[in-house]
Amino acid sequence: MNRFFVKPEYIENDVVEISGDDFNHISNSLRLKVGDKIIISIGDGYDYIVKLVNFKESSVLGKIIEKKVNQTEPQINIDLAQAIPKNRNIEFVIQKGTEIGVNNIIPLETERTIVRLSKNKEKRRIERWQTIAEESAKQSQRGNVPEIKSLVSIENKDEIKELLNKYDRVLVLYTGKTSKDIKNTIKNYKKNHVNNILLFIGPEGGFTKQEIELLENSVASTKVETISLGPRILRTETAGIVALSAILYEFGDLGGE
Repeated sequence: MNRFFVKPEYIENDVVEISGDDFNHISNSLRLKVGDKIIISIGDGYDYIVKLVNFKESSVLGKIIEKKVNQTEPQINIDLAQAIPKNRNIEFVIQKGTEIGVNNIIPLETERTIVRLSKNKEKRRIERWQTIAEESAKQSQRGNVPEIKSLVSIENKDEIKELLNKYDRVLVLYTGKTSKDIKNTIKNYKKNHVNNILLFIGPEGGFTKQEIELLENSVASTKVETISLGPRILRTETAGIVALSAILYEFGDLGGE
């Protein structure tokens, strides 16, 4: 069954109304008819089986006939703070990160970030990126759509402080000599029941030494650990996907133990 995401306010007395692009997709692309079934999600951890009952001019009404716990969401929350790569490669990160199981994505501006966004551009880009996340969430049968957060600058100490304080642990991908291997680090997290992680991925060229020191010396320094993915240097848009996959695997979400 096809999946759609709706806001809770569009449901009343177990009847949901779907309009806009989703209505067009249901009626014109999928050519669904009265009696056909779809799945809707409202981000509350449940899947709702909906039977289509009435097509109107610009919307379709459906009746909720079953409610069941969503089985596709990871048991651990991993947010990805991704330095914006060039050539719109962040769209690849958003698409694949959503498929794999990322919770939220935070676009990150660093000293070596090539792409710089004005406020107007940021608003338009985030709207586009959010659409990509929703499309990927539908395709991969996610129960929630990852939220694309507002841009954060690593040079803004107040923003970074507020961000780090939201998490149990903060992992920073860095190729320095003191970086720990990701496997043993995550095994330790699993043993200590860590379930809310922020993963920092730097730009082309990586984080500067000063940026690493800023994170390690922050008020949340006890939460921050630098990690390595091994001897090979990965592209920034690859590194986040690999690290996310490794964490979810170690927590058993991708078949690990």
